[in-house]
Amino acid sequence: MTDLDVDHLRSWIGRHETLHDRITRFPVAALAAALDRDDPPPQAGDPLPPLWHWLYFLTAARQSALGPDGHPARGGFLPPVPLPRRMFAGARLTFHQPLRIDEEINRVSTIQDVTVKHGRSGALCFVLVRHEVFGERGRALVEEQDIVYRDAARAGDAPAAPRRARTDDAWRRDVVPAEPLLFRFSALTFNSHRIHYDRRYVTEVEGYPGLVVQGPLIATLLTDLLRRNSKREMASFRFRAVSPLFDTAAFAVRGAMEGSDGVALWAQDAAGNLAMEADATLAAAPAH
Repeated sequence: MTDLDVDHLRSWIGRHETLHDRITRFPVAALAAALDRDDPPPQAGDPLPPLWHWLYFLTAARQSALGPDGHPARGGFLPPVPLPRRMFAGARLTFHQPLRIDEEINRVSTIQDVTVKHGRSGALCFVLVRHEVFGERGRALVEEQDIVYRDAARAGDAPAAPRRARTDDAWRRDVVPAEPLLFRFSALTFNSHRIHYDRRYVTEVEGYPGLVVQGPLIATLLTDLLRRNSKREMASFRFRAVSPLFDTAAFAVRGAMEGSDGVALWAQDAAGNLAMEADATLAAAPAH
């Protein structure tokens, strides 16, 4: 079990950074193509779809600053957690107004909390990061991200018991996590984590059965499913990763309305086990 200097890691609480960017058009067109959407070319003033702000504020670490897993070396804004596995485990987002194509944007990020727990599989470190994104008309969205660091897999560790996914879906889309899709999403988000493209590394070093489907990609596919089935804007969205998906089999994203404004969304593997659960609240329909 990895020893962690909890007090040192918690000294990162309160650290903040501000980044600046501009909503350029090519990333929007490229992600639409990766999601197999037939969208018209983006134009100035078009609203940015929910979660697509992840295409911006990207960190360009120098090649020499990357760790063995392809991530930037630990430290800097995020605390230097000495655990080998890192995942984006979930997030909660509130949307105040849409960001728009060609808009100048700012993001203020703050480390809200750092906690350490010990489970049967070893040490776990949870880092809570709050992002506030502002456009030219003021605050556009607030996002709280849960980042989890874990010990390496150990021989003989039993996998967690799977949870069965719901079966009351109204919408469904089947997704084939082909290598080009994973590559395109990693390229668009400048994510060099090797578990998403280096099969030898992910199977021999991290012990996974195949390439890992990016959690943000799954979440984006869930919001895209909602966009394909509802024209109403999203007021809030939250998701939580339950179990990983791999490129070894197709998976499904599903959804259903819950009441007049609520939406349940989830992703499931080929065996019908839950991989990600999410819910959204729809904004009030405009008056006519």
